[in-house]
Amino acid sequence: MDAILPSLAAFMAAAVLLTITPGPDNALMLRTAAAEGSRRAFAAAFGISLGCILWALLTALGLSALLAASETAYTVLKWVGAAYLFWLGGRMLLTPRESFDLGEGEKPAARGDAGPFLRGLLTNLLNPKVGVFYVSFLPQFIPEGAPVAVWTAMLGVVHALVGMAWFVCLIAATRPLANALRKAVVIRWLDRLTGGVFLAFGVRLALESRR
Repeated sequence: MDAILPSLAAFMAAAVLLTITPGPDNALMLRTAAAEGSRRAFAAAFGISLGCILWALLTALGLSALLAASETAYTVLKWVGAAYLFWLGGRMLLTPRESFDLGEGEKPAARGDAGPFLRGLLTNLLNPKVGVFYVSFLPQFIPEGAPVAVWTAMLGVVHALVGMAWFVCLIAATRPLANALRKAVVIRWLDRLTGGVFLAFGVRLALESRR
């Protein structure tokens, strides 16, 4: 017990810093919350959080270690992830939307519309840096003698919960701006700005090494 609490506290602090660092997940959340409303933003948040949990489970099973050991596996997933970011960013730049339902007047997503959830999930899962990061990062917070697989999965859940708390803050921060964000010109430029950010992250991912 003496080792468990310090390990969890240290991981919580590291997870907070990791979560609030600008990246594709935060860019997607801000754009979805601002332009598509809180319901779809929460769906994207759940997708991102599930991605964190799945990466933790893969790490616990030892599968994501393949990314750290195999240049080919890492390169393939890196280019798939970069291509996905290019596709998202290019679509936002070339065909920005002009209207969304926001605030109290927002309409529930159509039945079976898993778009925001899948965007969040894929944005997270197709970033191989997350897998490599988990392999090298999570073991540092596992107490000596503790079951590695159980702790790895648990830390992934903790990271997902920290992420959800942060996403709730981002979603809440967009609420006062709902009326302004109903304007077509604002929505178009928001899509273009987010699209440019996604393209930049795609280029960064494509050019990054495994370090």
